[in-house]
This record gives sequence, structure tokens and C-alpha cells, in this order.
Amino acid sequence: MRAVPMEKSILNDAWNTNEEMPDPKVLPVVPGYHILVRPVSVKQETKGGIILPDSTKEDIAYLTTVGKVLKVGKDAYKDTNRYPNGAWCEEGDYVCYGKHSGQKFFYKGIKLLLLTDDQISMIVEDPKELDPTFNLSN
Repeated sequence: MRAVPMEKSILNDAWNTNEEMPDPKVLPVVPGYHILVRPVSVKQETKGGIILPDSTKEDIAYLTTVGKVLKVGKDAYKDTNRYPNGAWCEEGDYVCYGKHSGQKFFYKGIKLLLLTDDQISMIVEDPKELDPTFNLSN
């Protein structure tokens, strides 16, 4: 693993790898209450097939921070006082998280994020169905 130096920090919305690259078969050990997430790319075109300009993609990237959960630490969501209903997410879920959340690193050529269990904002069924362009024109 290679950590990214803080003085050259990259926002989470710009931290993703080409989706055509498969997830690593062997993943690092995820300690304690951490969650390993692979950020997904923002949409490249509208539902009608119109290719989005770079400026719009940048706006979408700013508003959307979504990733696929690859691995969940053994202590994540175990605090019954904070999570009385159990885990919020599991491996394979697509989750939203804060723009500056987590620790970014490369692992086997893939950009990943290490988040804590309380940095997950919500779960989405399919990240491609998120429409952050809904109110960009106003």
C-alpha cells in the first residue's frame, strides 16, 4: 500500500479508478471499525444518451461521493449503543460518504478509501440512478 501525502491531498470526488478494472481478488485486512470502499465514477452521459461536458461532470463529482463496500472490519457497527439496529451496510453495498472522509490509498493499482463505520451517510441501490444534475441549472 502507498499512502498519499497530505500536502497533495485529493478530494474524494476525484479519487476513483476506471470501473473496467476489476476489484482486487485479495484485499488488505481491514482493522476494527473501518470499512474499505472503492469509489465509483460519476456518470458520463444522461439517461437520454447526451454526453455530459467536463464542467457538468465536475459539478456532479462535487455533489456525489459514492463507493462500493469491498470489506467491513470485524468491529464495525458492533457498538450497540450507537447502532442498536445493527450494521448499516455490508460488502457489495453502494454507499455515500462525506467529501473529505476517509484515508485514500492505492492498492494493486486501484484507488481505495478506508472509512470508519460512522462516516457512511446512506446506502443506494444503484449509484447510476443518483441524479445530482437535478438542480444544477438553478
